[in-house]
Amino acid sequence: STVEEVDLSLKIATYLLPFDSNKTYIMSNCNLGLHPVFGHVSICFYLKKKLVQKLRSFVQFAGMGNLLKVLTREIENYPHFFLDFENAQPTEGEREVWNQVNSVLQDSESILSGLQAYKGAGQEIRDAIQNPNDFMLQERAWNSVCPLVIKLKKFYSFSLRLEEALQSLLESLTCPPLTPTQHLEREQALAKQFAEILHFTLRFDELKMRIPAIQNDFSYYRRTISRNRINNMNLDIENEVNNEMANRMSLFYAEATPMLKTLSNATTNFVTENKTLPLENTTDCLSTMASVCKVMLETPEYSSRFSSEDTLLFCMRVMVGVIILYDHVHPNGAFNKSSKIDMKGCIKVLKDQPADNVEGLLNALKFTTKHLNDESTPKNIRTMLQ
Repeated sequence: STVEEVDLSLKIATYLLPFDSNKTYIMSNCNLGLHPVFGHVSICFYLKKKLVQKLRSFVQFAGMGNLLKVLTREIENYPHFFLDFENAQPTEGEREVWNQVNSVLQDSESILSGLQAYKGAGQEIRDAIQNPNDFMLQERAWNSVCPLVIKLKKFYSFSLRLEEALQSLLESLTCPPLTPTQHLEREQALAKQFAEILHFTLRFDELKMRIPAIQNDFSYYRRTISRNRINNMNLDIENEVNNEMANRMSLFYAEATPMLKTLSNATTNFVTENKTLPLENTTDCLSTMASVCKVMLETPEYSSRFSSEDTLLFCMRVMVGVIILYDHVHPNGAFNKSSKIDMKGCIKVLKDQPADNVEGLLNALKFTTKHLNDESTPKNIRTMLQ
């Protein structure tokens, strides 16, 4: 196995690989003595053991997919490519869905700001409860709670818009004839929006868990409405939040992670409603996103291409988000040995980061997944998350 044979074989491989970014990456590294997947490995040794032998056996009849598996060690399980979370722009083919989803995402920061600024009416409610005959304190508590309930309705309504946006993205990123991997690499602007939805979701739920006042305020509102003890105090709010809406909001805020629950339900409903679409198209989309994020986080050649440290945290949140969705949608979950997500590798990537950055993400894997405590979950995975 000569260096010339290595160079030639890698160049042959680049013409058989389906994606331009992988072609470029291999071509730029084959002359540097780097293996395009495994990095600093002796090319001659790798070639002698793997590349030449399998190229010769496959190149006569293998399609692009099979050769890609050879070069990337079963890429359907652990796909890798650079997903440009910072700069991806929509192509003409993506534009319609991208515009639709963008109209939702452009409001996400104001939703987070509103939630972060949420102070609650705890003191006013306590005063009213302790002094049930003091009309002024009752009025003060009611007038404090009503604007907060309107704000809570706004957050809930946004979750419904987010659900629709997610289903539009899933429809685009899972439809035949392209594989989920091909969709994610070729339609990076939509993949980025999918990631942004997950990123927003985890941020929202992290904030919500720190604000117990939300449920206290809403409970007081419902009790006051149902008792109908205050007859002339801004009861016009029932036009905004009627009993049916209040019931739905109550279920939403009763969840520890309401936005994540919304996305899980939306993904499950998407699978149920699209009976002609194989389940694997959806779960493979999620597992591919998780694997790509993991590889980008653990591979300096990829992570160094991000211009901001915030993008690394973004990538971690996205990875955790798709793992949780996969775990809820796939019958066997994300932790099973047959899972297409390298859970051990994903957890290790998180644990290699500063503890302050990942504590909430590790807790999300512990407490919001569905199958972690199944008997089929390997003990070493459970131990890593203890």
